[in-house]
Amino acid sequence: MPHENEKNDLELIRNFLKDRIGPAQTEKIVPEATLTDLGIDSLMQVELLFEFEDKTGISVPTDIPPPKTVGELLQQLKEIRSRQAIK
Repeated sequence: MPHENEKNDLELIRNFLKDRIGPAQTEKIVPEATLTDLGIDSLMQVELLFEFEDKTGISVPTDIPPPKTVGELLQQLKEIRSRQAIK
């Protein structure tokens, strides 16, 4: 069962992309989906990370490798949360 933050992060991703790829496509935003298949380019990834910072107040490092799937993105967000909690 996903942790509450993971569900919130997935919802944040879906809300962010709803206006960009269309509401009908949001059901395709699952952990297994590749970002390229969803039409997410590198600029959109950066915008999404800024959105994450704005919504959570958690600072995202600029040196994280670009994720290939929604699941990898969720994992990165989870790790960022963990590092921030330790500080």
